Amino acid sequence: MRPVRLPGLIAAALLALLLGIAVGSVPLAPREVWRGLVEAGGPTADIVRQLRLPRVLLAFVVGGSLGVSGAALQALVRNPLADPYLLGLSGGAGLGAVLGLAAGIASPWIVPVTAFAGAIGAIAVVYRLSLVQGRRLDPRVLLLAGVVVGSFAAAIMTGIIALSDAAQLRNAFLWLLGGFGGASWPALATFTVYAVLPLLLLFRSSRALDLLALGEEPARHLGLDAERTKRIVYLTAGLLTAAAVSVCGIIGFVGLVVPHIMRRLVGPIHRALLPAVFVGSGTFLVLADAVARSAVRPLELPVGVVTALIGVPLFAVLLRKTLA
Repeated sequence: MRPVRLPGLIAAALLALLLGIAVGSVPLAPREVWRGLVEAGGPTADIVRQLRLPRVLLAFVVGGSLGVSGAALQALVRNPLADPYLLGLSGGAGLGAVLGLAAGIASPWIVPVTAFAGAIGAIAVVYRLSLVQGRRLDPRVLLLAGVVVGSFAAAIMTGIIALSDAAQLRNAFLWLLGGFGGASWPALATFTVYAVLPLLLLFRSSRALDLLALGEEPARHLGLDAERTKRIVYLTAGLLTAAAVSVCGIIGFVGLVVPHIMRRLVGPIHRALLPAVFVGSGTFLVLADAVARSAVRPLELPVGVVTALIGVPLFAVLLRKTLA
């Protein structure tokens, strides 16, 4: 990465984190934010440390993980429209989480496992549907298959919630639209435990992703075990998506928007691209959450609504260019 790029991204991320702490139902001035961070106690310290600091940190790491997943999937299938949300991973993970809740599982450590199982199921179905005349992961069919699987999973989730007597499931409508209203230090710890290993594996696979982006045949000629790399990317992207869905619901388009911006800033080499995408995606989701909390104050919009309002127009532009 060019020397001026990463420090600039980190500075933008820090400013976004401070802004995320400052906005909310009770706006805080910069001096109050600083006081809440350094003081030992008091109402301002409670707001900052117990409510807003874990929220913005969770939004940052979730956004970074979704962005890295999107960048890796785009290299894997050589399709700029690839994204955990559009490929059905988020829908499958959401269905797994809802099924776990319907079964009476409320543990913050077990729900990600059921979400992961749902994401893996979605991966298998999308992969099978994308096999066209012996070609694996045909980009156009893969996108359509992901939309179909995601819509089918959403329909099942809606049916389960509508028929359930559990208040927790009835309230899951807002959760499925994505949000950080339930953010806490335990939720941040849970997500971090599930996300660290997949992120490390994806960062370690940056060279392999460069080769895959050239195509499977050139990658094999250059000595890459393409099938093994594809399995690693699929599983790690599924686990990251599952962990994100389990703590904040379904948030789409983060992995679609930011990787394209970062490629223009740092280029396509994944050794530089993935860290930039992580920081940029985390910053993007922190800002989206700040907008969600402040746009219609004292009410709060689902974060997934804000990211969709930004991501859908970009998706339409990319789709037109891809099909042209």
